[in-house]
Amino acid sequence: LVVVLAGASLMVTRGLPLGIDFSVGTVLVLRFREAVTVYKVRPAIAPLGAEAVVQQFGDPSENRILIRLPQQEGVEEGTALEQGSQLVEVALKSAGLSPEVDSREIVGPVIGADLQRRGIYAVLTSLAAITIYIGVRFRFSFAVGAIVATLHDVLVTLAFLMFFKYDISLNVVAAILTITGYSVNDTIVIFDRVRENLRTRRRDPLSQVVNQSVNQTLGRTIITAGTTFLSVLALYLFGGEALKGFAFTMLVGVISGTYSTVFIASAIAILL
Repeated sequence: LVVVLAGASLMVTRGLPLGIDFSVGTVLVLRFREAVTVYKVRPAIAPLGAEAVVQQFGDPSENRILIRLPQQEGVEEGTALEQGSQLVEVALKSAGLSPEVDSREIVGPVIGADLQRRGIYAVLTSLAAITIYIGVRFRFSFAVGAIVATLHDVLVTLAFLMFFKYDISLNVVAAILTITGYSVNDTIVIFDRVRENLRTRRRDPLSQVVNQSVNQTLGRTIITAGTTFLSVLALYLFGGEALKGFAFTMLVGVISGTYSTVFIASAIAILL
């Protein structure tokens, strides 16, 4: 509750830090004559703003780099594309690089708003489908427990994104949807064991049956979460700047999704 409320207060006071996918900005694909890496290009355009994103584009042998640049303050929307392109080219030439512009486009407020809406719809639709599935397969009380735990995972993850000042991008939305599926999958494993145990322990209180089921599946939960965590940690450490937001979101989500299954989903199922 402390983490969720702290994150919610930051969202209210600061607003969600939307990345260039959801806001106005310029997207350039540049082709270089010489072999370059994102680590060489990124420092060159650093003066244009900390929010600028640099990614490898296509096959590395093609020497193409994609640059996402937020709209500069004081620049009119009609000239943003030309202005952004010129700023990037000047910055790169000052660093001794000579790129050619393969393509350039502007992400306008209409597209950004549409992507925001689609991202919200994707999360809400997945939660609704999960609720129906668990309600039909198990019990409605189990479905409520799973959804509360999943909402907890999403809110805790958003809170940590606010704490560490990561932007909400399409990659982060993809990570949140992945966390949703991961968390519910773990919950279903426990609920499935509860259903099996209820057949042989009809006279025992539900709390005892759930407790036994959690302990029976705890080894599987820890091993699955541990191996996933190590994989995502490697992605966070060595995946490059473009995947930092995705990997960080997954790291937080794997941890919160594991403990919420045991301590929130199961507990709420018992209470109801």
